[in-house]
Amino acid sequence: MSPKPLNDQSVIKEILATKGKIVIVGLSPKPERDSNRVAQYMIGHGYEIVPVNPMSQEILGRKCYPSIADVPGEIAVVDVFRKSDDVPPIVEQAIAKGAKFLWLQLGVVHQEAAQTALNAGMGVVMNKCIKIEHSLKNGS
Repeated sequence: MSPKPLNDQSVIKEILATKGKIVIVGLSPKPERDSNRVAQYMIGHGYEIVPVNPMSQEILGRKCYPSIADVPGEIAVVDVFRKSDDVPPIVEQAIAKGAKFLWLQLGVVHQEAAQTALNAGMGVVMNKCIKIEHSLKNGS
């Protein structure tokens, strides 16, 4: 089976239906930051959010991990709130950990890294906000 194309609507739908861990790389402890607001929204809608930020021990009452490799267990989605240039090593970690999906938030664009993830069999969404997509699909 060939990989689904970048930003395929069926991939977005599958991600939004996940019951697995959503790791947010670059989740900020600051409530005014987009990553924090998105995480709060997703937690409020029943998603299991796992913060990855080497500068924090805990964010939003959840244990924070320094890297994707440190997150225990299986990962469904790696959601990235980092500069585009930081994406390739994040993708390598996500692949090594066996994550099923990669989500690059609005403004995060790295074509080669996205292609690497697609080639590894991951579903990939790039330059879109998971919170916006969830609210569009759920009318909230």
